Amino acid sequence: MTDDWKRDRIGSALRGENPTVLRRLGAGFAVIGDTQFLPGYCVLLTDTPGVGRLTDLPKTRRLEFLADMEMLGEAVEKVCARRDPGFRRVNLEILGNTDPFLHAHIWPRYDWEPADLVGRPVWLHPADRWRIAEYLLSTRHDSLREALKQEITSLGATA
Repeated sequence: MTDDWKRDRIGSALRGENPTVLRRLGAGFAVIGDTQFLPGYCVLLTDTPGVGRLTDLPKTRRLEFLADMEMLGEAVEKVCARRDPGFRRVNLEILGNTDPFLHAHIWPRYDWEPADLVGRPVWLHPADRWRIAEYLLSTRHDSLREALKQEITSLGATA
C-alpha cells in the first residue's frame, strides 16, 4: 500500500482507504498516530472536508467533536494505563499550526520520558523521534491498535 491516503486524510477516511482509522465516531474519525514514540498516540480527525477550525462547525457539531475528543482521550488513558505502569496522563490538543484541517491530538504521557521533557509539550521531543523507523506505525503496533478499537467500542462510541 502506498501512502497516497496521507495527502487527503479525511477524504481517504471517508472512502475507507485510511489505514490508521480505528473507528468512525459521531463527528469524526479516531485514528492511531503515524508515530508511536509515545505509545497510544491518537488523533481525532473531523469528518467534514474543508473544515479548518472548530469554529467552522455549527455549534452542535462542535460539541459533538469535543465529546468525541473526550471519549478518545478516555480510551487512550484506559488502554495506556493497563499496558504501561509508567503511564502518567493524557494531553488533549487542538492546534492547527501545520495541517489545515480540524483535528485533535491525544497524547499519552509517561513517567519514563526524559526528565527535561516529561512536563513539557510533546512538540519539544527531538525531531528524530518523529521519524525513527522503530516508532513509525507498523504491524508491531497491531495489539495496541486492537486494544484502542476495543476500548473505543466499550465506551459506547456511536457513528
